[in-house]
Amino acid sequence: MKPNKHKATHSAEREFGGALGATCIPVFLPLTVLYLLSVCRSPAASVLQWPPPLPPAAHLWDPLAAVLIVGWITLQSFLYLLPMGKVSEGLVLRDGSRLKYAINGFNALSITAVLLLICLWLGMPLGYLFDLILPLAVCAIGVSYLLSMYLYIRSFWAPQHALSLGGNTGNPLYDFFMGRELNPRIGDFDLKYFCELRPGLIGWVVINLGMLMKEVELRGSPSLAMLLVNGFQLLYVTDALWNEEAVLTTMDIVHDGFGFMLAFGDLAWVPFTYGLQAMFLVVHPQSLSTLGAAGIILLNGIGYYIFRKSNSQKNQFRRDPTHKSVSQLETIATATGTRLLVSGWWGFVRHPNYLGDLLMALAWSLPCGMLHILPYFYVIYFTILLIHREARDEKQCRAKYGLAWDTYCRRVPYRIIPYIY
Repeated sequence: MKPNKHKATHSAEREFGGALGATCIPVFLPLTVLYLLSVCRSPAASVLQWPPPLPPAAHLWDPLAAVLIVGWITLQSFLYLLPMGKVSEGLVLRDGSRLKYAINGFNALSITAVLLLICLWLGMPLGYLFDLILPLAVCAIGVSYLLSMYLYIRSFWAPQHALSLGGNTGNPLYDFFMGRELNPRIGDFDLKYFCELRPGLIGWVVINLGMLMKEVELRGSPSLAMLLVNGFQLLYVTDALWNEEAVLTTMDIVHDGFGFMLAFGDLAWVPFTYGLQAMFLVVHPQSLSTLGAAGIILLNGIGYYIFRKSNSQKNQFRRDPTHKSVSQLETIATATGTRLLVSGWWGFVRHPNYLGDLLMALAWSLPCGMLHILPYFYVIYFTILLIHREARDEKQCRAKYGLAWDTYCRRVPYRIIPYIY
């Protein structure tokens, strides 16, 4: 079979700094992951330390790490293919079709938890993940590069309607980064959907558990700070997988192609930077008062409540606007025949789910104290990410809804944080 010679959409607006950003990001982000992990394990834990605490090259590779990464992805692939859970349809594609998705992420998390309990019962040293963290990250980065190259090459055999509008510019570096194909599949195995919620997201809480077990090895028991970080982030991952169907309406699935940006983010960035707090606590233990812990738990609870309620309202409205839980909400009609919510959570700010996300992110970092900025990397990064994503949403919604979007913005002036932004 010969590859299709698709006409490139050179007029497509380029994001993330265009070709320059697509050239630099795949180099600097992997280095950033390795640098953050190295700093986290250093005694000073200072991101401004000079010279930086760079590990010797020999510490970046371990054959066991490669075996663990390949075995982990194989395990999660097997669980993805098991006939459990339900099957849901995604949104309508450009050719009028709908893809079907296996909704069994929570089942996969539950089976993984049972397997981990068996490992602990057998006395397997899960704390060794702390010692292997750099080689594991190197292997995950390598897998993301290999997967991205495969995705880019295979996209030339995909039909025109299967390509992403934003990743088909004709610039190889930019298209490699953004992803040319929207929903690449091997048979019924959806590569983007699998990576979005399985190996990296579940891997994140497994690494956290490894950090907790390392603390037990070093100090005899886990600290309250470590328990809070593990508990908060486990709740977040569990929620994502319990509400897995909601991801079918997100920008990642609906709009973005599957290239290096998502592959690296899913397989390397999420599991190795979102849980920096747990790794930080292994080397830099913190003590928490009962009152301080209660305040942090309250903050996380408020953030989670806003995040879950607003997301549930949005997803219900998108799937069935006549449902009793959303049918009484005020809306604005658009020229596309759809309607925009202007009351409920989405009349509070334009992205209440982002507000909840940021409150939770802060609660994850506070158990690490206030003396180091490194545990707050996730909060800082996530704030920048959500502001950037909100700007992308704004452009797409204004182009799609026109005057109706302008009316919505006048009704709901604040983007994420009420009276501030």
